[in-house]
Amino acid sequence: MSAGTDPGPTTYAAHLTGPDPRGPAVDLGDAEVLQDALASAASGGKRFRPRLVHSVHDLLGGDAGPAVGQVADAVELLHTAFVVHDDVIDGDDLRRGAPSAPGRFRADALEGGAPPASAHSYATAGAILTGDLALGAALRAVATAPVERDRVHHMLDLFDHALAVSAAGELADVRLSLGAQEPTLQEALTVAEQKTAVYSFSLPMQCGAVLAGASGAVVDGLGRIGRDLGLAFQLLDDLMGVFGAPAQTGKDVVAGDLREGKRTPLVVHARTTSAWPVIERHLGDPELDEQGVERVRAALTAAGSRSFVSELATQRLRSATGLAADLALPPALVTWVGELSGALEQGAA
Repeated sequence: MSAGTDPGPTTYAAHLTGPDPRGPAVDLGDAEVLQDALASAASGGKRFRPRLVHSVHDLLGGDAGPAVGQVADAVELLHTAFVVHDDVIDGDDLRRGAPSAPGRFRADALEGGAPPASAHSYATAGAILTGDLALGAALRAVATAPVERDRVHHMLDLFDHALAVSAAGELADVRLSLGAQEPTLQEALTVAEQKTAVYSFSLPMQCGAVLAGASGAVVDGLGRIGRDLGLAFQLLDDLMGVFGAPAQTGKDVVAGDLREGKRTPLVVHARTTSAWPVIERHLGDPELDEQGVERVRAALTAAGSRSFVSELATQRLRSATGLAADLALPPALVTWVGELSGALEQGAA
């Protein structure tokens, strides 16, 4: 994924911690706390979403200049908003090996002498508000991008769509985890696509194309390619969430998806196999220990669920490369899609 390498946060992102150009703000310590939490949440990570914006724009021969970096920042800020809110929903106090936004606020409250219940309320409020600030900054970055207004409006439409789809996917993920009804494999795959593929792959790739002045057919085609890549990414991430260690996942617990009762495609497939009695006994157990996790892993592997999901991911990656070849894209962009597919499969994107 060498083309259009993301140079890192642009000057637009500096406003998160820099002086307010509109003049001195009211001296409110809580505002500074939220800004610090946002700056922390927005730091780190692989920034592969901004690289998608840059790569597609450059490989399509675009010349949008500073607007590319600003929109790339917007995509990353949207990701930050989703990550922060997701950590609230999932109760994760660790992200990328460091305190998450709710973990940060919780620690501050406990250090200040608050009882656990009050610290939980503060952690929830602080993280939700931090995510709101990231979301607002993302939309402002797109709305003020220095490019023709019709392109700005097109990208805002893409952001609106990504927001609506991702929110629906997150809610469906939580609803299906209630255990009131067991989803079909297609429903589980739809949730995976909604939660990740649209905003993490389709959105940045389409924004890169819009910035480059690509045709509607190319923008739409890249959206389809992005959905395939994103679903493959999520399927592989689901596997890592069960079979990976905290050092690999960046989460503070092993197999958090199992403890939360997530109905991922991996779990849904297992329901149709001999592994289900073992999975059902441990799924949604907040006290699931390492021995239980190992039993689940062994059952998923022996029953073929692990290999089934891995093959599904491979099929989606092949679909993405096939679509790229059929779309009459520049040869360099077709090659890049193939390289990106390979990187995702190897976990190196």
